[in-house]
Amino acid sequence: MRYLHTMLRVRDLDAALAFFSALGLRETRRRDSQQGRFTLVFLSTGAPGDDAEVELTHNWDQAEPYATGRFFGHLAYEVDDIYAACERLEAAGIDVLRPPRDGRMAFVKSPDGHSVELLQHGEALAPAEPWASRANRGEW
Repeated sequence: MRYLHTMLRVRDLDAALAFFSALGLRETRRRDSQQGRFTLVFLSTGAPGDDAEVELTHNWDQAEPYATGRFFGHLAYEVDDIYAACERLEAAGIDVLRPPRDGRMAFVKSPDGHSVELLQHGEALAPAEPWASRANRGEW
């Protein structure tokens, strides 16, 4: 058995793609279904040996936001520099809801409310500003 992907339903495909692109994922393939009225977009890190993917499902006729809840949990990605990753995301207009005060972990949310955890590769970085003194915001 091997892990294939995590599927997330998204209402605004362009906004979701911009978010996941800012995280560092890239589109690997896409499938449109005229009959089913949906688009599937698969994203990956592109890192050698990393076959895991996120499948974004865009149902063309979905007008209302999908119900979200903490039951989903989160997607998790390891990053080389947690502070640089959070700076890049904020520069792209993405709020860091759980700042990496500990130099190890941060959380952001996609436009559809999917929680994404970022974890520092290896040992935690030394606490640094502006992150060390930032409070959590909202749910993550």
